[in-house]
Amino acid sequence: MTKRMKVFQVVFNDPTKAFYCSGDKVAGKIVVEVNDITRVSAMRVLGVGCAKVDYSKGKHRCREEIDYLKYEEVVQLDNHPADVDGSVILRPGNKYEYTFGFELPQQGQLVSSYQGKFGSVHYYVKALMERGSQPALECMKNFEVEEPLDVNTPDLLSPASGMKEKKVTCMFIPDGQVCLNAKIDRRGFCEGEEIFIDAKFENTCSRIVVPKAAIVAKQIYQANGNTKVFRQKLSSVRGNHIISGMCDAWLGKTIRVPKIKPSILGCGIIRVEYALMIYMHIPGSEKLVLELPLVIGTVPYSGLSSRSNSMSSQESTASTSWVSLRMPSSCPPSYCDVTRDCCLDQPLTPLLDDYDGGDSPIFMNSPQFFPPLPPYSEVQMVGCGKAGSCWRLGVPV
Repeated sequence: MTKRMKVFQVVFNDPTKAFYCSGDKVAGKIVVEVNDITRVSAMRVLGVGCAKVDYSKGKHRCREEIDYLKYEEVVQLDNHPADVDGSVILRPGNKYEYTFGFELPQQGQLVSSYQGKFGSVHYYVKALMERGSQPALECMKNFEVEEPLDVNTPDLLSPASGMKEKKVTCMFIPDGQVCLNAKIDRRGFCEGEEIFIDAKFENTCSRIVVPKAAIVAKQIYQANGNTKVFRQKLSSVRGNHIISGMCDAWLGKTIRVPKIKPSILGCGIIRVEYALMIYMHIPGSEKLVLELPLVIGTVPYSGLSSRSNSMSSQESTASTSWVSLRMPSSCPPSYCDVTRDCCLDQPLTPLLDDYDGGDSPIFMNSPQFFPPLPPYSEVQMVGCGKAGSCWRLGVPV
């Protein structure tokens, strides 16, 4: 702003409007107040929308840009005399308003506003005040665009499921495996909605594992033939510890979608994807990770909840359902087997100490999981016609 200009700004007709959609009209005015007499040869209004990517790759700078909105108009003052060349003289003490308005392109031609680590999608209105031989003055104001993304489409209402397993080793020696199988009812969600997770976890290794789930965002930037990927964990939940030889199941465990931007799928250089990451933390080993794709939309789910139906049908189809895993077929070991196979009078020490503070070491601490052996005594059986001896817990009968 120069000393000649007291006010030079863009004002929208509806300043409370949070965002615009394709086909909406962006309207407002350019407000001007001057301190000295100023001759304005033309006032140009530009509507601009573009996606930009900018990041470093080694010694090279990767830059790319795509235009989504290009609008330009020369606006005039109403009821104000102009010279032959079209210029006007602005005087101090008066407020001048140049009105403008233009429609955004139709659906499919715009991308929602976005600000990421290595790129952005911005929309703004710029005003250029041309003053003959003097440098032009400019001011601008941003506005948000949010393209509608309906999650009530057949593709986004379809369930997503998957299964993963991992063999665990200790010093190159096989140490069992861990398995997980998970499913969600649909792939499309909106901010604030709950994601219901059905999952089953199996642990046949000697370590204590912890099942967890998290919503993650993946930002993909492309420029000059190169690709940059940035991942971010947004929210997470965790389950109970699973000791060796045991299984656990989630039946409708929930995780809430936080306040995040919708998915960006139609931009040529910026893509924002989301996924539900279900994983098992294995101390001393890499996590077992399963990712189910998510699409974050703007139009919420409108159907009736299918949780009651799915929950009621799970019990009847448990033996053949998608969550069936290889369950241990043998009975739990007896006390004799336990005492013969490992020494429980000394706590076991983790093989590695790189586990999370809130998680478990590789092995169990025996006093926490096994009660002491019950006493045994030899007693005489009486009142049965003949004397004999047998093994019996507790005191003589």
